[in-house]
Amino acid sequence: MYIRIPGDIIEGQLPKSYAIKKVSVMKITGQEHDVVLEQLSRAAGLLVESMDIRLVPAGGTKFAYALAGARDKNDIAGVHGGIVSQRGKVHAAGSCIYGADEYIGRIVLTAMKFDPRMRCAATIRFFPQVLPVIDNMLLECEAFDPSLEPPGISSMDWGVAFCCKNGVPDICYDEGGRGKEPIIRLFGEKPMDITNNIIMISNRMIDIEL
Repeated sequence: MYIRIPGDIIEGQLPKSYAIKKVSVMKITGQEHDVVLEQLSRAAGLLVESMDIRLVPAGGTKFAYALAGARDKNDIAGVHGGIVSQRGKVHAAGSCIYGADEYIGRIVLTAMKFDPRMRCAATIRFFPQVLPVIDNMLLECEAFDPSLEPPGISSMDWGVAFCCKNGVPDICYDEGGRGKEPIIRLFGEKPMDITNNIIMISNRMIDIEL
C-alpha cells in the first residue's frame, strides 16, 4: 500500500505536494478490532474515574484509537458522545464503537500521516494555567493560531498538520477564537499513554485555581 507523507509545511498553508512512501500494512483481523476496543474502553474507564472535571471541554473530551493502517473514521474506535461532565461528575456518554466521532477521527488520521505509530488522540479543555504543568512534565508541546488557517481548509486539519511538521508532539493546542473553544489535543501510541498523561496533568492541577 502507498500512503502520502506530507512534506514541509510553512505557516498559513498546507503542503502542496506529498512524497510517496511505500509502507507495509498489517492485515486487520476481527481479534485486532476487539483489542482496539478493549484497550480504549479500559483507558476511557480509568480516565472517567480520575480526570479533573475542569479539563472536560464544553463539547466533551473526545478519545479515539485507530486500527493500524486506518484510512477513514470507520477504522477508528471512539467513545460515542465523548466523555462529559454532568451534575459535577465525569461520565462516558456512550460505549466505545467504531466510527463514533468524525472530529477526533480526523485528528488521528492527520497525525498518522506524519507518524503511523501515533494512532491515539484525545482532547481536553485549554487553560493558560495548564501550560506550566505540561512543561514540568517534559511533554513535547506545539501550538497553532486558528486565525492563520488558509481559506477553504479546516482549522482542525491544518492546525494538527502544522503542529506535526517536525514530528507528532505529545500535545497540540490552540487558544480558540471566534466561536471556537480553546482545546488541547494529546497524542500517543496507545490509549493508556494518553490516559496516564491526562491523569498526571489532573493530579498536578488540584491546587491550581482556574
